[in-house]
Amino acid sequence: MKIIFLGTAHPYRGGIASFNEMLARQMISEGHQVEIITFTVQYPSFLFPGKTQYSDSPAPDNLDIERCLNSINPVSWILTAREIIKRRPDMLFTRYWTPYMAPALGTVCRLVKRAGIPVVALADNIIPHERHFYDNVLTRYFIGSVTRFVCMSSQVENELKSFGTDKPVSIAPHPVYSNYGEPVNREEACQRLGLDPECRYALFFGLVRDYKGLDILLNAWSELKKDKRNADKKLIVAGEFYTDPAPYIEQIGYLGLVDSVIIHDRFIPDDKVALYFSVADMVVQPYKSATQSGVTQIAYNFDLPMIVTPVGGLPEIVPDNEVGYVCTSDKLPEAIDKCFDTETNLKFREGVKRLKHRFSWEYMSSVVLQNKK
Repeated sequence: MKIIFLGTAHPYRGGIASFNEMLARQMISEGHQVEIITFTVQYPSFLFPGKTQYSDSPAPDNLDIERCLNSINPVSWILTAREIIKRRPDMLFTRYWTPYMAPALGTVCRLVKRAGIPVVALADNIIPHERHFYDNVLTRYFIGSVTRFVCMSSQVENELKSFGTDKPVSIAPHPVYSNYGEPVNREEACQRLGLDPECRYALFFGLVRDYKGLDILLNAWSELKKDKRNADKKLIVAGEFYTDPAPYIEQIGYLGLVDSVIIHDRFIPDDKVALYFSVADMVVQPYKSATQSGVTQIAYNFDLPMIVTPVGGLPEIVPDNEVGYVCTSDKLPEAIDKCFDTETNLKFREGVKRLKHRFSWEYMSSVVLQNKK
């Protein structure tokens, strides 16, 4: 089968690029021919909230990646569609994660579909976490360009159906991110990150955006630190701020957490991810809204317990009291405290090992290609 991916890939960084490249590799391993068409311009610099969109890593081996699509140039949308049609793939596969991309992706997909080529979209989000007045109009435009959808949680499926579409929808959970390697010896990881191996750590990981609830976690951490038994516990916030960090820094100050919260405000490259997940006792995701999360799938890779709030598709991915806790924000201090308990932590790690087989790239590929066993 000949498949063209349309979306983010190297030289762009981030979870979506990594996901696309891993899924492409899985399909290639199954004997399919896969080409990736990515952006010449993904976001104009003035619209991008981070320091850079680009990866410092070398281009991935054995992947055919071509930069063709300019997200803000309609001429490139038409030229990209013509190029895809000329290559006559059996399927065009794309991703939908933000209404900003709807005009470019939707136009390419409409033209390709009109030429008789099926278009399959993997929907990360249908309703964005940070909303704008134009979201629904753009999302409807994109939905109309697709033959069928794959969603990674029932939350996203429900959001899709709320637009009244009768397009076929399948669900396949987000696979485990296995591209970050194996756990690192904890003392070595602490040394490389400049951390005290005598302390124990909870981890808040990934790009910091307001909907991810860091403010909720800081309040919970303040409650936890009132107990003197937790003097050796520290919170690591590892990820680039895509929002103003000042309110969080102020909150850390007035809560008296300066000595117990460690902030690494930078994008964490692939070769450093294992260090953070090797020093931590748990990852905490106190999200205010969610669909699914790539961070949980990194935690599964490193057999790390998780604490999440009961929003979106997170409870589907993190079975309560099996691999961690699903709890409301007011219960976070208690859940974190329990998860630091050695016996409880080991139980959850065993649960992660037992359940992570459910999140495979093989299964994702089978659902996208409609050859599910």
